[in-house]
Amino acid sequence: MTNNDILRRLRYVFDFNDAKMIEIFALADVDVRRGHIVAWLVKDDDSTFEACKDHMLAAFLNGLINDKRGKKEGATPKPERQITNNIILMKLKIALNLQSEDIIAIAKLAGFVLSAHELSSFMRRQGHRNYRECKDQVLRNFLKGLQIELRGEKTDMPASHSPYGKWMRPEH
Repeated sequence: MTNNDILRRLRYVFDFNDAKMIEIFALADVDVRRGHIVAWLVKDDDSTFEACKDHMLAAFLNGLINDKRGKKEGATPKPERQITNNIILMKLKIALNLQSEDIIAIAKLAGFVLSAHELSSFMRRQGHRNYRECKDQVLRNFLKGLQIELRGEKTDMPASHSPYGKWMRPEH
């Protein structure tokens, strides 16, 4: 998955408009213009397409954490220069205040089986003996499950009867 694809999916999942995207970047002390947002979100074959760099996606995820959880006292954390699927998954877990069971259940909504041990290995620091790289398939299915949970798409149960409660519902 490319950073642009992840940004597109997150925008859709949370139903963010351009102004909200800019606001989220600002919460991470990063100034972006609407033109940047548009260039990152257009299709890859569009002439105005611009690749979203790792540090910009990391900044967006840091801003999302601040937006969903509130900004912490003190200095704003610097965005990572290189970002991996493991870091993306961890930042989404923090932003949405998810427990491991929640992540497993969200992946299951997309028809993806994820064990607690496997998830635990994704959350470890690189270099740890039990660390495992989070592959695109895992992140893609988690985002798909999140879309089903938040937007009520492709599921048998109505969104209001979700087992994850109202804490994940987008605010309109």
